[in-house]
Amino acid sequence: MTDQPCIEDLLRTLAPQVLGLLARRLEDFDACEDAVQEALIAAARHWPAHGVPDRPRGWLVQTATHRYTDRMRSEAARRQREERVAREPAPAGVPAVDDSLALLFMCCHPALTPASAIALTLRAVGGLTTAQIAAAYLVPEATMAQRISRAKQRLKASSVRFEVPVPGASDWPARLSSVLHVVYLLFNEGYTASAGAVLHRADLSGEAIRLTRQAHRILPTEGEVAGLLALMLLTEARRSARTGPHGELVPLAEQDRTLWDRRLIQEGTALLIGTFARRQRPGEYRLQAAVAAVHDSAAHARDTDWPQILGLYEVLEHITASPLVTLNRAVALAMVDGPAAALALLDLDDRGPLAGHHRVHAVRAHLLEMAGEPASAVEYYRLAAALTTSTPEQRYLTAKAAQLHQRAQLPAGVST
Repeated sequence: MTDQPCIEDLLRTLAPQVLGLLARRLEDFDACEDAVQEALIAAARHWPAHGVPDRPRGWLVQTATHRYTDRMRSEAARRQREERVAREPAPAGVPAVDDSLALLFMCCHPALTPASAIALTLRAVGGLTTAQIAAAYLVPEATMAQRISRAKQRLKASSVRFEVPVPGASDWPARLSSVLHVVYLLFNEGYTASAGAVLHRADLSGEAIRLTRQAHRILPTEGEVAGLLALMLLTEARRSARTGPHGELVPLAEQDRTLWDRRLIQEGTALLIGTFARRQRPGEYRLQAAVAAVHDSAAHARDTDWPQILGLYEVLEHITASPLVTLNRAVALAMVDGPAAALALLDLDDRGPLAGHHRVHAVRAHLLEMAGEPASAVEYYRLAAALTTSTPEQRYLTAKAAQLHQRAQLPAGVST
């Protein structure tokens, strides 16, 4: 009997590849997704008892194709389209991409809004749950479920061909932007899981890096593709130092930098330098990669060039108007001009999209601690801990509140 966890890992890896292949062949995402799910269920039942086949991907493709054909056999128009697609060669000019990356481009369809396309591809390729996607978008789970459902319905009703776009086409910049944002969110969920007992999901961050490497290989002159890959590598380099022996969160300033992966740092830095050498206007991923490179180049936390990081965040905020960038700029501003200036910046943005988010409370707590206001800092650390759905983050924030409470010898009644 074959080990069940190994089979589950294999099926999770193969699922987006099989779905990407079928969707390209048959141009019917919704029906193909159903067929692949049926094939996965069949494999989960059959393989543990009879063993994994020699060609598991081919087995899944064949089974899913049969399921699809069974569903569509009564529709003459669908049969004709299957025959036409089977006879057609690949369209001229379409990049030679693997099935998972092709599925990304196909899900970022012109018929969808960028937000819907990103949500759909996170489900189809990344394997994220609706709850995880909702957390990444800072919206309720029910809202995200409706968005994904509407995206599938719109794809089914669309008359636009379901295919990989050709570089230089009118919709290419928007499609590429959506694809990059998808793998960026996928990496973020893997590097810092939005919920659960572990801080990292290496399977997701590793898949995001793999897909971005593939994109960079076929699009070597796209600066933001290289910038995103550089950002991922420079960030992933710190992963082994981000947790302690019991899985506890270790913040950047306290990490053992000898544990950082210098090979990834060198590769990411070289990629980043190459993008700026082409004299293209920097986009959000190259700017974020530049911030990561400044952090990674400091031998100790005290050596960090905070004025340079603050300048990069100011440019990044101008480009993106992202509340998360504003939050990061506040931290950099505190390191340059002191916590009072950073707290004033947070007060100005108090009613923005992140109002009430645990990260805002955590940053405010950190700034209040820097400002010498332990009672208020303890209050916000506890509030942030109560709001986060990540167990490692919750334990870290709770411990920070307890340690600060004890160091400051606050009265027992100081709590939230």
